[in-house]
Amino acid sequence: MSASLRIFFWGLFISFVGTLPLGTLNVAAMQIGIQEGIKQAVYFSIGALVIEMIYVRISLVGIGWIRRRAHIMKMMEWITLLLILALAVGSFIAALKGGEGAKNLILQNNIHRFILGLFMSAINPVQIPFWFGWSAILFAKNILGTSSAEFNIYITGIGIGTLGGFCIFIFGGSYLFLHISDAGKYLNWVIGFIFLITALIQFWKIMRHKGAAERIKEQESEESKK
Repeated sequence: MSASLRIFFWGLFISFVGTLPLGTLNVAAMQIGIQEGIKQAVYFSIGALVIEMIYVRISLVGIGWIRRRAHIMKMMEWITLLLILALAVGSFIAALKGGEGAKNLILQNNIHRFILGLFMSAINPVQIPFWFGWSAILFAKNILGTSSAEFNIYITGIGIGTLGGFCIFIFGGSYLFLHISDAGKYLNWVIGFIFLITALIQFWKIMRHKGAAERIKEQESEESKK
């Protein structure tokens, strides 16, 4: 396998696997896919992965700038927590209203789903330390070099991997919705509880100083010891 293909597939594999755990973005994409259709969910996913690719590029060439602005990361973590709580509350309100077509309040807008994906991904800073850590490993193992061409191949693989992971949720959620009796009645309850659990985990990380800002500091400390 050529070096370029190896870089591409590493980016694709890490991104695909990293997208599979339940999170704000993939669950939102699943809900959009079920309630608004596959096309709108794909628009949302593309918006989210565009921001992720930008964050990866920043993590590769501008990590020093990020480290000097940890307060911004901390602020983004709290904004993300508030958004997740709003999604949870919105889902519960939609569930109480009843009806299979009842939507989360966050989704009751005319914002293009691509733009919504951009926004929701942009305020999710956990992507930065995740990719900084993995990129550091690939650098250390001489899998990833420092040229712009290699960065572009790596980021392209990441974008395709992320889209593939989102598609698992979009198509899987739609399939379950169509094949499980009365699934529509419980959709908002299930998604609301997923968002609530995600919010509790996010709050725990912030309180225990396990958030994105702290993870970057830990990685910087580890590097200084080498």
